[in-house]
Amino acid sequence: MSILRKTSAIALMIAVSGTMAHAQTKPAAKDVVIVHGALADGSGWRAIYDILNKDGFHVTIVQEPLTGLAEDVDATKRVIDQQAGPVVLVGHSYGGSVITEAGNDPKVSALVYVAALQPDKGEASGQLMSKFAAPNDAMRAATNRTAPDIKYFYIPAAKFRETYAADVPAAQAKFMSDSQQQLAEKAMAAPISEAAWHNKPSYAILTTKDRVVSPELQRWMYQRSGAKVTELAASHAVFVSQPEAVARVIEAAAK
Repeated sequence: MSILRKTSAIALMIAVSGTMAHAQTKPAAKDVVIVHGALADGSGWRAIYDILNKDGFHVTIVQEPLTGLAEDVDATKRVIDQQAGPVVLVGHSYGGSVITEAGNDPKVSALVYVAALQPDKGEASGQLMSKFAAPNDAMRAATNRTAPDIKYFYIPAAKFRETYAADVPAAQAKFMSDSQQQLAEKAMAAPISEAAWHNKPSYAILTTKDRVVSPELQRWMYQRSGAKVTELAASHAVFVSQPEAVARVIEAAAK
């Protein structure tokens, strides 16, 4: 082999080994931040929290006030700021809109949408929900007597399980109903300023038996974004009914 050929071969080996070393040293995410959706709080994520902790992840659950998109994004950013990073940011339901905005933080390495809304820049959550017929009309608006112009959405107790958590044991679904957090109407009307999924890898869990966020809407959003989709035969409360499956997707996003 000529000197020129030897030199070229050595240079190529160095370049390849350098690239491989860079790929091998790229840190995997160990911090997971979970953003719950509307009509729920963080307590329903306990089983997933336990699985991820056992597998070596540091998990923090955001308790958003659900009073408006800006407030919910701020609550999420405060939690992201506490992480060492990189961070896998997980959102359920309306929480998908929150992570789409908050996920622009440079610490966030991947996004996981769990039966979640995935708006684009300039789109609002309510605007997305109107693209496909709602699979259930159980949602109601409540008002506060001291502020009658401010409306919040909720699901009446008699309709909660069949609408939100059909595959969850009755006693647990009743607790979820009685502890549900109402969502401010203005949160659904606020548009996204910048959609993080354009620049961050996204994973999605599509719930085929969902009666809150239409499976057809989920499929349309996730195809538009190019998310890596996992389909589960589950209700909107998939984080309660199938925690192991949800945890596996989060761990895949962390790698």
